[in-house]
Amino acid sequence: QVQLVESGGGLVQAGGSLRLSCAAAGGTFNNYAMAWFRQAPGKEREFVASISGSGGSTYYADSVKGRFTISRDNAKNTLYLQMSSLKPEDTAVYYCAGRLGPTTKIQSAYTYWGQGTQVTVSS
Repeated sequence: QVQLVESGGGLVQAGGSLRLSCAAAGGTFNNYAMAWFRQAPGKEREFVASISGSGGSTYYADSVKGRFTISRDNAKNTLYLQMSSLKPEDTAVYYCAGRLGPTTKIQSAYTYWGQGTQVTVSS
């Protein structure tokens, strides 16, 4: 059983940056592909980025490519999302998720989820 806890959300002006963290406990972290999803008010949860267990492969939604960077520190059992050039449309609750096996954009494939952290980007 893996527990995931996100942190680092907050209020930021458009054009600013934030780094989200997701601390994992209860499993062998590098066995798990990890991902970030987000859910904006009134919208369905959507894929943001994912990373393989080793960190060697990363994938991004087109909407964040070039602005967000997903990374992981397996020694610290922590997943990160560095967000830059933030836009008001990035406002959402951000969730980290994990699964055994290869990375994927499909949220139903992820077994473990954090509680989410709010990111608000003001214009």
